[in-house]
Amino acid sequence: MSPVDFLVIGHICKDMAPAGFRLGGTATYAALTARNLGAHAGVLTRAGPDLDVGDLLAGIELRVLPSAATTTFHNTYQDGRRSQRLLAVGDPITVADVPADWRDPPIVLLGPLAQELDAELVRAFPSSLVGVSPQGWMRAWDASGRVYSRPGRWLDLDLRGAQVVVVSDEDIAGELGVLERLIAQAPIVVLTAGWKGATLYMDGRAFSIAPRPAREVDPTGAGDVFAAAFLVRLAEGGDAREAARFASVAASFSVEAPAQEGIPSRAQVEAALTPGPSPKGRGGEIGGDGPHSRHLSP
Repeated sequence: MSPVDFLVIGHICKDMAPAGFRLGGTATYAALTARNLGAHAGVLTRAGPDLDVGDLLAGIELRVLPSAATTTFHNTYQDGRRSQRLLAVGDPITVADVPADWRDPPIVLLGPLAQELDAELVRAFPSSLVGVSPQGWMRAWDASGRVYSRPGRWLDLDLRGAQVVVVSDEDIAGELGVLERLIAQAPIVVLTAGWKGATLYMDGRAFSIAPRPAREVDPTGAGDVFAAAFLVRLAEGGDAREAARFASVAASFSVEAPAQEGIPSRAQVEAALTPGPSPKGRGGEIGGDGPHSRHLSP
């Protein structure tokens, strides 16, 4: 196993579909995004013996720890909203599971799916740029496997140590107190809102990030693509607002094809960010701040 410069920790999952299953989870989408943007990506995950990643994650370093089961979801979409059933849950991942040569990568993204990550992982990488996509810590499920959001779980989590938190409006379920807690704990928080764009919270201000118009085919994983692209660009020395625009464009490409097929290359993202006529069918304003920014209330 070789050192990596972008480490994702979380379960690779199986997303069930009528024709079988496809790979999913933050670990899958974020690692592919980092790879496509030129990073040497690695994934620390747990899965059962039934998981076969095939050639999808070619070029990505994998450490698959044993598990009694592979985390498995059944997803359905209606009117742009997702409903989920959790069919199986993999075993947890703790700080002790991190390999010695993966203890100080430049970038770490924690992407829990079903409460499988120990929150102490947030503080396990003091020399890294640590990002968190916390959706899986907010998930709960009933006896039938029906998944629902429990934003109040944030009250029991201490995420100090993370530099970046990326969360969706669906994740916080309208509970603004959760957002305020995140802003108090992390220097940079991004609230994504699908086709409506995103809001960057930083230095006591909120900046509106306009979306790049896209023809949506499959929104699965768009938030994970955003988080990975944001961290890659930020680590390269980009301004956080620039990184958010970069990530917004990357995420917009990802929804235009099924599953991971739409995750863009760096050349695609940079071409879309270049001023001038937009490619046919992919045009429009791609980002903004300045007059759209506002001060946060104390």
